[in-house]
Amino acid sequence: MPSPPSLLENLFPFGPTYIVQGPKRRIQITPSRPPPSSHKTSPTKQLAASARTAKQLWLVATCKLPANPPRSNYNHASITRYPQPPAGRRRLVRLAFPCLINWLVEVDPARRAPEERGEIPRGASPGSDRAVDATAAGWRGMAGQAARRGGAMRPPSSSMRVALARSPAATFLLAAAAAAAVVGGLYFWVVVSSFRLPDSGAAGCRPDGEGSWSVGMFYGSSPLELWPIELEGRSNGNSSAWPVANPVLTCATPTEAGYPSNFVADPFLYVEGDTLFLFFETKTTTSMQGDIGVARSFNKGATWEFLGIALDEAWHLSYPFVFKYENEIYMMPEGNKKKELRLYRATKFPLEWALEKVLVNKPLIDASLVQFEGYWWLFASDFTRYGVEKNAELEIWYSNSPLGPWTEHKQNPIYKSDKSLGARNGGRLFIFEGSLYRPGQDCSGTYGRKVKLYRVEKLTKEEYKEVPVKLGIEEPKKGRNAWNGMRYHHMDAQQLASGGWIAVMDGDRVPSGESTRRSLFGYIGFLLAIALVVFVGFVKGAISCYIPPSFWVPLTRRTELSRILPVHRFNQKVRRYSTNIGRYFSATKTRLNEKTWSNMLFFWVVALIGITNVCIAVHFLCSGNGAEEAYTYKGQHSQFTMVTMTYEARLWNLKLFVEHYSRCESVREIVVVWNKGNPPSSDAFDSTVPVRIRVEEINSLNNRFRVDPLIKTRAVFELDDDIMMTCTDLEKGFRVWREHPERMVGFYPRMIDGNPLQYRNERYARGKRGYNLILTGAAFMDSEFAFKKYWSEEAREGRDYVHKNFNCEDLLMNFLYANASSSRTVEYVHPAWAIDTSKLSSVAISRNTQKHYDIRTNCLAKFSSIYGPLPQKWEFGMREDRWDK
Repeated sequence: MPSPPSLLENLFPFGPTYIVQGPKRRIQITPSRPPPSSHKTSPTKQLAASARTAKQLWLVATCKLPANPPRSNYNHASITRYPQPPAGRRRLVRLAFPCLINWLVEVDPARRAPEERGEIPRGASPGSDRAVDATAAGWRGMAGQAARRGGAMRPPSSSMRVALARSPAATFLLAAAAAAAVVGGLYFWVVVSSFRLPDSGAAGCRPDGEGSWSVGMFYGSSPLELWPIELEGRSNGNSSAWPVANPVLTCATPTEAGYPSNFVADPFLYVEGDTLFLFFETKTTTSMQGDIGVARSFNKGATWEFLGIALDEAWHLSYPFVFKYENEIYMMPEGNKKKELRLYRATKFPLEWALEKVLVNKPLIDASLVQFEGYWWLFASDFTRYGVEKNAELEIWYSNSPLGPWTEHKQNPIYKSDKSLGARNGGRLFIFEGSLYRPGQDCSGTYGRKVKLYRVEKLTKEEYKEVPVKLGIEEPKKGRNAWNGMRYHHMDAQQLASGGWIAVMDGDRVPSGESTRRSLFGYIGFLLAIALVVFVGFVKGAISCYIPPSFWVPLTRRTELSRILPVHRFNQKVRRYSTNIGRYFSATKTRLNEKTWSNMLFFWVVALIGITNVCIAVHFLCSGNGAEEAYTYKGQHSQFTMVTMTYEARLWNLKLFVEHYSRCESVREIVVVWNKGNPPSSDAFDSTVPVRIRVEEINSLNNRFRVDPLIKTRAVFELDDDIMMTCTDLEKGFRVWREHPERMVGFYPRMIDGNPLQYRNERYARGKRGYNLILTGAAFMDSEFAFKKYWSEEAREGRDYVHKNFNCEDLLMNFLYANASSSRTVEYVHPAWAIDTSKLSSVAISRNTQKHYDIRTNCLAKFSSIYGPLPQKWEFGMREDRWDK
């Protein structure tokens, strides 16, 4: 911290020599000529003027001068710079040091100037005689103290110190930071934590600007009509996947095998009998470049075993086109960074490959081969060609052999503009019923937005013509909650020996550059919040900063003070504009600090904007890709059916229910058990999955668990139509159920105990730190076991009691589960939040809470006498992931 000025001689305007010692230089000011003889003033005013001169020079050196120094004090002075700066840097020197915003630095009040300590008489304006006299008195006192100490007027170095505890700026900034932390923490706890991403490999599956690609399986009798694996009905009991659902291969597949990956894409199949080999690009987390991985399946793609990295070069690899020619297996990957198209031959299939030859000395992208009408055709893109648009160029080459030599098509480039035309290849070309088909990428809006299919109508050495046809794969409807909801850009379809067709396709739930975009929005939100805090601090006076006018004045070789201080010619407009802005800001500050309702409303609006910016920043930086993804179990996805029971008076609630839950990734179908009234049409709902209305003849709660042969999944999620939860909570519950499909997994625990048994709410279970019953108003169960058990002969008496009281069907299901097994039969999952909309309705059966509890207590006595006691208590928080806390 620089030291204050020293008065070396006396305190008269034209006599003293001033030395201002700054952080890196010392400024010495000496008179250039004696004062005019006509200059007469009182000793008191001379002393005050000199004191003000010394103080203003000190404020200039410490960047605290609020306005231009009085010109009269410097008209007859010159400046000597010490030490002399290098000649080449003289123009960069400033008389005043660059302004450091002294938010956290406060001068010791005992060492302040009189006007800073508030000792100027009330009503005296700065510069008036009364103010000058008070200033002079203050400085005389400080000078006298210095003389008594036997030295110049130089306060000790401790006079300037960092005073965090006493600084208004520090207090304001710390309070603002604490408030932002509280707001951000609450938003993360209430909102962001409810939508956190599934757990993934510790070393892989990181956010990547290129996306989060994964691979799915499709089947069909024709390549023009394919359906996903979940509709094929393939199951895997080892992972409780009934059925197996897409995606079948994700970044977790190589990561869990010890090859950390951020995504997998560009899949190509190689069929060898009943065994499928899948070659694909895997973006390695460590090197951040693409390698070629390979996986194997013995059950037509239901499960995959990752074998390892088939090809790893010093440059990025992708698009591993694998084919067989003359009993040799070849791979033609894209490696455009090498500026050549290479062909590799398998020396030990599928993991060992050797370079066979360079096919084309051009950086061709997404190259595909096909043999058609006597020639081998090579389709690829060359974005280095002059005048073409990236992702909008297509070239064709032809040869008598896939090993070359290759000749360019006379019509090249086939395409060179418009990314939406599908010019860039989107997978292997295939022949179906004598026609050649080419998949291409529609890159409009974002890279790899979707696959387009074209039928080639003419392909010769001189001509090429293709027309678009329907792809035959249903468009995803769940947006980010679908594994391919935002884009899918690659497909490889091949015919099996059985005559059926199988295809692999990659997909992504986010557009290209999403992670970078979300980070940018998050940082912008924080910067805007900081800017608002600083703005409020300036307006309220907690933060202050003064930029001395001399900051705008460059120091030249001329040493006349009139060239450096207020009498100068350089940047007059800038200084004048700065002064006007300062005056306007001061006036605005005065008006906003008035205690009026409009000003209070203004500050509340500013605070609300700041809170919004903090929440936006936390949302974009901490909520991943914004999707409510499904959880995998043993590397596989699956699906479940939702069943809800309602009637005509609750139709409005049902529409909200269907619209929300149909967007959850693992929901395959929603079955509405219609108990009473005129049923609605399935088209009346905004749904992304099929909605089936099952009309019942009798209005009974037993209909909820009726055996339904049309349900295609083993897992059924029974949910009351008046409960709203996040899709992430549903996915958690489904993941827990898949670990133990013999249990009933739900979100509403109860502790049933006492003699006689008494029904109580969840608060009682929390007090007992355990539960032994799960309400089926929100619970997963095995439809094959639970529904058959409920409608068995042994449950007849219980069903009759439920129908008579129009209550307790969930209690009966718990007793039936407990009676059928000696092991644990229930498990709880804590929802991030759940809203019971029955509180807003007048048609809920449990609106009278006490009456509802009394009926259920009677049910407990009845069922326990028929089926025996409920199981022991299970404590909360027993899971390692703490989902049951």
